[in-house]
Amino acid sequence: MPRSRFDARAISDPKQVRTLASPVRHELVDTLAALGGTASVAQLAEQSGRPADGLYYHLAVLVKARLVEKVEDEERGEQIYRLAGTGKAPLRLAYRAGTQADLSALSQYARGLVKVAQRDFERGLQTPGVALHGQRRQLWAARNKGWVSATELEEVNRLLEKLCELTSKPRRRGRDSLLTLAFVLAPSTRHAKRRRSDRSGSGDSS
Repeated sequence: MPRSRFDARAISDPKQVRTLASPVRHELVDTLAALGGTASVAQLAEQSGRPADGLYYHLAVLVKARLVEKVEDEERGEQIYRLAGTGKAPLRLAYRAGTQADLSALSQYARGLVKVAQRDFERGLQTPGVALHGQRRQLWAARNKGWVSATELEEVNRLLEKLCELTSKPRRRGRDSLLTLAFVLAPSTRHAKRRRSDRSGSGDSS
């Protein structure tokens, strides 16, 4: 697969991954990316629907983890926050399964991601005028399970990469629909069949 523009912003440090396991901090990083990489606390509060006072702690944690930088905006005379490093692409995880620290951090991150996705979906259900059908559908939750070939798996990853790119762009003229996208792709392993006594919770009578 060709090198993605997200590769340059991939993180693998378990401490940084655990930092993003917090749904609030995960959302702050995503919101910064959606706002072009830089935003004030007031802008982050408005876009995330959270009180500004409750964001300072999480922003400080992100700054300490070197995921976000705090800078002085001389034009506006206030402090603003921006994604660490160069470029405006959103942060992505560089999966590195191996050590227990890596596995634990990735597991925590996945739990936080699913929690954010659930909250976004529930908010979407209550959003007046949300499109539920058609080519401009805005709300969708689904789970599929099936067999794929090696070629089809490559296509799945290509499409997911494209979806990440499409839903990670900052706001511009004509691009006025703010969406969130979360997904989990995982191999499905077959479990050994359980004995009837195990399923019923009672063993053989003696």
